[in-house]
Amino acid sequence: MNLTSTFNLLIFLLLLALFPISSTISTGMTLTDCIDIDNHSALKFEHLSIPGHYKDHIDRVLIPHGLILDRVEKLAQDIAAVVDSDLIACCILKGGFLFFSDLIKAIKKQTNANQTSIPLQLEFIKVQSYQNTSQGEVKVNLSQTDLEALRGKHVLLVEDLIDTGRTMKKLLSVLAQYQPRKVHVATLLWKRTGRNKEGYTPDFVGFTIPDEFIVGYALDYNEHFRDLDHICVINEAGKQKYSIDVPVSPVPSEPDQE
Repeated sequence: MNLTSTFNLLIFLLLLALFPISSTISTGMTLTDCIDIDNHSALKFEHLSIPGHYKDHIDRVLIPHGLILDRVEKLAQDIAAVVDSDLIACCILKGGFLFFSDLIKAIKKQTNANQTSIPLQLEFIKVQSYQNTSQGEVKVNLSQTDLEALRGKHVLLVEDLIDTGRTMKKLLSVLAQYQPRKVHVATLLWKRTGRNKEGYTPDFVGFTIPDEFIVGYALDYNEHFRDLDHICVINEAGKQKYSIDVPVSPVPSEPDQE
């Protein structure tokens, strides 16, 4: 190896150390690099615009709103590159609605693998899970008509956050019975956690994040914090203020942290 090659290798290794890539996700059709967010990347909420009613309940800002929007634009480019026909984009409610809205706006500006605009159909799926931070039973609410409409189609499932992957695997199992032509999963956030025992991997990931309970950008804690632009870590005071009593027979809520 000559001096120039050695120097280039050292530069590459230095850049890799400074700007690590958490993982490369292959769908067999495209490669998507995640942005790895760690606790050292977090920002003080005093440096950003935070609604006054939340300032005492936020520990730190994990991902600022501007970075979220820029990453969504890139995800739209990656998704468009694997689309070769009409696309049915399915929003996982409620936490995914803001990511879904921004992603669809970005996809509409893209061209597909055939260099033509992408015809879009929009669907909305309600998946119910647990309240507070304890896990409960998972239920998927889809009408028979909606499921039949997916047969032979290219489907994009848009989720805000995947933790264990249990909810998404259940949803994919339901959809598989109706034989869509393709199914891709795009999630804004993917938690680095040991709870993903079955090794589920989404097709498109915006950010990998620490195993923290997060709020903002439509992610809620018992329906609060959806109006917060940045993605933040809630503190213990926030959990106590906005917690609710779970009844003996729990009523499922949105799987924002699953």
